[in-house]
Amino acid sequence: MSEATLAAPWWKRGVIYQIYPRSFADSNGDGIGDLAGIAARLDHVASLGVDAIWLSPIFPSPMADFGYDVADYTGVEPMFGDLAAFDRLLAAVHARGLRLLLDFVPNHSSTEHPWFVESRSSRDNPKRDWYIWRDPAPGGGLPNNWISDMGGPAWELDPVTGQYYLHTFLKEQADLNWRNPAVAQAMTDVMRFWLDRGVDGFRIDVLWHIVKAEGLPDNPANPDWREGLAEKLRVLQHHSTDQPEAHAFTRQFRQLADSYGDTALVGEIFLPRDRLMRWYGTEAEPGVHLPFNFELIENPWDRDTLAALIAGYDAAIPDHGWPNWVIGSHDAARIAARIGERQARVAAMLLLTLRGTPTLYQGDEIGIGTVDIPPHRIRDPQDLRQPGMGLGRDRSRTPMAWDASSNAGFSTVEPWLPLHPDWRTRNVAAQEEDPASMLRLYRRLLAARRASPALSLGRMTLREAAPDILAYERQHGDERLLVVLNLGSEPREVTLPGATRPGRIIVATGTRDMFDGTIDADEAYVVELLA
Repeated sequence: MSEATLAAPWWKRGVIYQIYPRSFADSNGDGIGDLAGIAARLDHVASLGVDAIWLSPIFPSPMADFGYDVADYTGVEPMFGDLAAFDRLLAAVHARGLRLLLDFVPNHSSTEHPWFVESRSSRDNPKRDWYIWRDPAPGGGLPNNWISDMGGPAWELDPVTGQYYLHTFLKEQADLNWRNPAVAQAMTDVMRFWLDRGVDGFRIDVLWHIVKAEGLPDNPANPDWREGLAEKLRVLQHHSTDQPEAHAFTRQFRQLADSYGDTALVGEIFLPRDRLMRWYGTEAEPGVHLPFNFELIENPWDRDTLAALIAGYDAAIPDHGWPNWVIGSHDAARIAARIGERQARVAAMLLLTLRGTPTLYQGDEIGIGTVDIPPHRIRDPQDLRQPGMGLGRDRSRTPMAWDASSNAGFSTVEPWLPLHPDWRTRNVAAQEEDPASMLRLYRRLLAARRASPALSLGRMTLREAAPDILAYERQHGDERLLVVLNLGSEPREVTLPGATRPGRIIVATGTRDMFDGTIDADEAYVVELLA
């Protein structure tokens, strides 16, 4: 790694790898992944060439929403292990030169959390105001028209106290009241607990939700809603999300994280680009290091769309900010399922050569594609509550395939979700042996990125190109590289930037060793530019 690359903070030059613990590796034969399973497979993660691991929630939970309903913010769910197992995993991560980010869930807790149990016990309990309680509307009924992201009203009546509590997601996930200073202090103490334990930062769940508008007014109706769209889209979430007061808490999170040194905060924020940029804060009062950018997931996969969104996003980043990119997660359909395996290879090239920090999702490195979940195997509450809407997330949470042995080496018993249908040939062991595999492509890309200041930190310039061709230059000092991606099904000619000639191919999806100015369908190249 060059001196220029090493001088930058790791979260700028590095790559994050997301692990969904239930589905990575099962060490104890219950069909569910765990911390010891992750520890046993760390060499695979390290061999990819990534810099940090983000773990989806591992905290004690009734698992109504598979860990995003937290019952204890400073413990470990027994099905995953315990605090000693976490400490062993963290030590093993650090021993391999990697960092570990935890999933911090500040908007809501489980209704089984002791805080909520106290809160609902009576109207005058000291923790009543730790959550958002309201009387029924005059004449009875819901306090306002807010809709849960899981469908149905965002309010649940507690018959004992006669008030409703707010739940942005499932009724088992009660929203915390961040306007109560005691809540803000308690949750900041949670972050401090894990930072003291040695974690390197957090991915912050639904960060833009944490503060609600004073008075909880009705959200305006969405004039564009129609049958077939998710129920939550019936209203525009003007008053239930993205309130200006939330930024003060984000600045406090950043100050705490920065006080521990080389840490990082990644914010989950689904907002239009102009509002997303506010979550960077200012140079004097910064927000999260990386407000997640989901534009490669949310938009069509074609050259014109991608070129426009890349240019617009890069131009919108404030001077003190740093871009980031993602093509897959535990909430989105697999990239290979969305665009096919050939284009998924092109997508890997795009993700790992754009300016900014990439986040990889487990299983994308072996090209897991479409997984049909039989009705009797569906586990996702979002899918069960709104069937037939295509909202199911199980499809992206299926187990990792390690080899061709029973249950793909994931477990000694049937996994909690089905494996992808081609797991006997699409697994880590098989792709280790195939130089043309998706896994080997990811490793080449990550090695190239690590070795190249132009790819990891350099500036980016989009170039005019033939139809279906997305082309851009990355430059740092004297190093100039051209990235050429064919998003179409026909071969194309590529014109190099003026006064340059092609040098060696740094990495490619194909097998050619020299670049001759042509690119086949569904291919991509990173080419050295010489004067």
